Amino acid sequence: MRVLIPDLPFSGEPEIEREGLAPLLNEPGAALEVHRLSEHATLPVETWRRADAVIVASDRFHLGGEAIGQLERCKIIVRGGVGYDNIDVAAASRRNIPVCNVPDYGTDEVADHAIAMMLTLRRGLSSYAEYLGVDPVTGWRFDAAPLVRRMKVQNFGIVGLGRIGRAAAARARAFGMRVLYYDPYVSETTYERKDSLDALLADADVLSLHCPLTPDTRGLIGAAQLARMKPGSILVNTARGPVVDIDALPAALRSGRPGGVALDVLPQEPPDPDHELIAAWRLQPTWLAGRLLLSPHAAFYSPESLHDLRFKAATTVRDALSGAGTRHCVNKDQLDPARLLVLLNPGS
Repeated sequence: MRVLIPDLPFSGEPEIEREGLAPLLNEPGAALEVHRLSEHATLPVETWRRADAVIVASDRFHLGGEAIGQLERCKIIVRGGVGYDNIDVAAASRRNIPVCNVPDYGTDEVADHAIAMMLTLRRGLSSYAEYLGVDPVTGWRFDAAPLVRRMKVQNFGIVGLGRIGRAAAARARAFGMRVLYYDPYVSETTYERKDSLDALLADADVLSLHCPLTPDTRGLIGAAQLARMKPGSILVNTARGPVVDIDALPAALRSGRPGGVALDVLPQEPPDPDHELIAAWRLQPTWLAGRLLLSPHAAFYSPESLHDLRFKAATTVRDALSGAGTRHCVNKDQLDPARLLVLLNPGS
């Protein structure tokens, strides 16, 4: 039994993964094969052929159809994270390989981060800190921040009411905010459902994105959608970078629709420093000051969540290879149940 990690992005030895895979690694011939590769690197064909399981640890590594076609023995692919758009799930399904993710490792961290980004702009924390850092005397101004509003008169709009969306909703409600959501796959009576994205855009004072990256959500928030947002509203994206067309943000921010943007994720990570939005953010012109907040795809992170992520990815592989079945299988409906049973229970 050989478990392959083609793209481990973490420093140090993979002791957490070894812990999660135990006791399988004690079996004769068992091995954990780990590579630390750039997103453009390739592995020898033989490495793919001898893998019984693959853990894709980084969202920058693309596991495409060519590599999946070489997985002659593979019984499961696990994406160590929530999003799995960097795996060719259709190619895996054609080979009847389950693809699983780890959707329950950093829910609190991402929800907390989204709310923290909202509060940073709505309470002016970044603006106050910047002005005071430049000059603590002339910067001693309560009116220096452009987006401050009373929280409990705000509507908190959510796109995607999954685990993280619900956690963010509960936090927003604790501030007395009216919680609205748009999700075509969810009908939840706890919060106010909007039947269309346009309806949500028209009412949301804060729009927080918590949807996966799919063909339907790529570019979901573009120039047309930004123009429908309320003047002075705030857009928060802790989901996936390509959900928002950042090329449309400079003009939108100049227009005041939205009034501010907080991004933890970008279409290109790290970003191109010469991109219009990033270059402007570094210079802080008047039209952008206090209106743009960036963080480095860090919403998921805490030492505890990182441990959970790595450990749960490994235990998902362990359970599948030991015949205990799969969990959080994202392509279950595309697999042949009879063939899947044989893959997971070779002795049956």
